[in-house]
Amino acid sequence: MSKYDALLKSKMNEASYRKLTALENEKLMDFVGRFTELCKPETLYVCDDSKEDEAYIREMALTKGEEEKLAKTGQTIHWDNYKDQARDKVNTKYLVKKEHLERMKSLNSIEFEEGEKEVLSIADGIMKGKDAVVKFYCEGPAHSEFTMPCVQFTDSWYVAHSECILYRPAYSHFKEMKNKDDFFRFIHSAGELDDLGCSANLDKRRIYMDTQNNIVYSMNNQYAGNSLGLKKHSMRLAINKSGKEGWLCEHMFVMACLNEDKGRRTYFTGAYPSGCGKTSTSMIPGEEVVGDDIAYFRNIDGEFRAVNVEKGIFGIIKDVNAKDDPVIFENLLKEHELIFSNVLKGPDGNPYWLGSGIEAPDKGRNHSGPGWYKGKKDADGNEIGIAHGNARYTMRLDYLKNFDRKGFEDKKGVKVQGVLYGGRDSGITVPVEESPSWEDGILLKACTLESETTSATLGAEGVRKPSPMANLDFVSYPIGEYTDNNVKFVKGLKEVPKIFSTNYFLKDEKGQFCNSKLAKKVWLHWAEGRIHGEYEALDTPTGKIPLYKDVKDLFKKFLDEDYTEDEYTYQFTFRCDNWIAKLERSKEFFKKMDAGTPSYIYKKWDETIAKIKDAKAKYGDLIKPGVYKG
Repeated sequence: MSKYDALLKSKMNEASYRKLTALENEKLMDFVGRFTELCKPETLYVCDDSKEDEAYIREMALTKGEEEKLAKTGQTIHWDNYKDQARDKVNTKYLVKKEHLERMKSLNSIEFEEGEKEVLSIADGIMKGKDAVVKFYCEGPAHSEFTMPCVQFTDSWYVAHSECILYRPAYSHFKEMKNKDDFFRFIHSAGELDDLGCSANLDKRRIYMDTQNNIVYSMNNQYAGNSLGLKKHSMRLAINKSGKEGWLCEHMFVMACLNEDKGRRTYFTGAYPSGCGKTSTSMIPGEEVVGDDIAYFRNIDGEFRAVNVEKGIFGIIKDVNAKDDPVIFENLLKEHELIFSNVLKGPDGNPYWLGSGIEAPDKGRNHSGPGWYKGKKDADGNEIGIAHGNARYTMRLDYLKNFDRKGFEDKKGVKVQGVLYGGRDSGITVPVEESPSWEDGILLKACTLESETTSATLGAEGVRKPSPMANLDFVSYPIGEYTDNNVKFVKGLKEVPKIFSTNYFLKDEKGQFCNSKLAKKVWLHWAEGRIHGEYEALDTPTGKIPLYKDVKDLFKKFLDEDYTEDEYTYQFTFRCDNWIAKLERSKEFFKKMDAGTPSYIYKKWDETIAKIKDAKAKYGDLIKPGVYKG
């Protein structure tokens, strides 16, 4: 019997109490009881995996006004506070013991006892007068080697509804799991609400993560990137856990590239910083998707195996239109369960967003409130568009006609043969390049990723920032050690995946993007052919690039476009000075981030810089395709 029994019985109906106690989990009871006592919700509802409980969550999200119905059946809309529209990096911190604080300070940390005391004081009474919910989910397939069970305690029914769409249910898993102490815990509150039903006390917005005890505290926020425990919070816990246990959690999609001519499917994973094409790559027309955001990797029987952590998509909706993202766009117009956030609800009850290709009305309700009109300005004098640049949609993956259900449900994961890395790069890297080895791929393709900032994070846009592995915001232990674990992961594998860099954002001499968004299909299929030994390649100082005739044929085959030799030559020119500067920036960044970074990483970068300098001396700064002889 838990010391919280009397309290929990007073807050729950009989069915909820029975569901909780049936799990026979002392650690779980203490978690629920502790935060019921601290946060003081009016009532507490416990969910199992039933469709009835999921329906109840949806109903409560509407009843509480956290969501509103749209014109199409099943579609709803949610708005966050005008200043709660993206991940809050400043107030997202790791709780770290004093002896580890120096090495973790670059990862935005706070001393453990100080941070815990602060966030618990904020949590004290934060749910007064509210109805809270406890729901069980798992990362990855249930009852699998990959499974990570999680429990969410929240006073936001929108959060619970979102997680029902995004994650597999796990009440039955909790009931059957052998190690009842090994699960992630998330406590969230939207806090006091303003007249619009949005979090009011943003000055007390805190997202504190305790990776030692696998618990995350998230207070005074609603934007899903800050409030959904199973999203990036769980990812940070899993990265830390995987680093200790010898597997990997990565900010990656998982997809199948289908070669119809050869009758084969090849699985790729890929990492791209937010707003850099990750979801659209995973959704390339004609291919199949397993997952678009987070993956777990394990060595299973000597094979590199991956699962999608999630079962839905929390995607950026800006510029999703019929031309550039036809698979997603088609589903955003259908009548099925789908949550839009921070877009415009027009007078006709339909959603409108930036770059949709659909003419929007001049008035309606958006993230600025119910009285939006064209030309409206915020308190700082900035004109408010129809939707926020980081507006989102939350949707089930199995709606998609290109969903790879078999790969998704495989409890052993899918066998990965290719890994893609890409950022926002207007003038350094080529559209696609193969790495000569796994280590080269991690150190030269993944660690050196850079990206211009977008509206997906709070702060200024358009600033070039380093983004190693497209995972910097979520790495939860020193980055040098994390990089070393990535390099070492493939030891003992029977077949090591090939690594490729891609760059969708290369610009021409007029400052325009060189290729359309769908050109990524060409680069993907060239990589697929290389994996199976079907294309020759040209050397560069950092890898291998396609022959002109091969990409020309692929452009014609997949896009019916004539790709000229001049375009090829410009796009696949190796830019020596730019590459040297890029590697120097990576060196300086890692030195700043982690004094304990293994020396072999710097040695690789120094050797590559020397190699590029030697190439420049022989061939000049701009080395055209086929000129370099490695």
